[in-house]
Amino acid sequence: MPLQDITARIAKAEAEAGRPAGSVKLIAVSKVQPDARVEAVLQQGHRCFGENRVQEAAGKWPAFMERYDGIDLHLIGPLQTNKARQAMELCHAIHSLDRPKLAKTIARLAQEIGACPDLFVQVNTGEEAQKAGVMPGEADDFIAECRALDLPLRGLMCIPPIDEEPALHFALLAKLAERNGLAGLSMGMSDDFETAIALGATHVRIGSAIFGERVRPQG
Repeated sequence: MPLQDITARIAKAEAEAGRPAGSVKLIAVSKVQPDARVEAVLQQGHRCFGENRVQEAAGKWPAFMERYDGIDLHLIGPLQTNKARQAMELCHAIHSLDRPKLAKTIARLAQEIGACPDLFVQVNTGEEAQKAGVMPGEADDFIAECRALDLPLRGLMCIPPIDEEPALHFALLAKLAERNGLAGLSMGMSDDFETAIALGATHVRIGSAIFGERVRPQG
């Protein structure tokens, strides 16, 4: 689906929810996408992208950043502490802050670097054993711990279970964010972003609907 169709659907969802135009940021998820597809979206003027792995982002984006101004890169996948410095130097936002060790590492590096990306706490709203994220019952304490470290918390992020109604998880995330005075809600993907916008999403992460199905390397 062309980029302009997605942006039109976002605008319509904003209007239907009674929200200001432009209140939702579209993160074009470019993970495992060929450079040609990414460049085609860049050439249309879009500048906000999401990557899942630091290594892939580091191999792809510095060259694009030399050629295109204003790129806003978001890390949306799990972050290992040994990749934290690289992520912080490359990305403008990290959506996967999910454990005390990572929070302390980012706080230390922020002092060394003198800057820190916007941070979103990932909440495991479905309490799935295989998925990263803070459990909902532990989210308030973890948010307080991050604030005690002077981390720039922007909001919360979730990835609902694939076999459950996403609206329930979006509503839970919105409730947690409101309770903790956080404005950012990173939620909603290609199949459910309009529902997420209706429930307050400020960032939607859309990949396949823009780029087509992901192309994985052979071998």
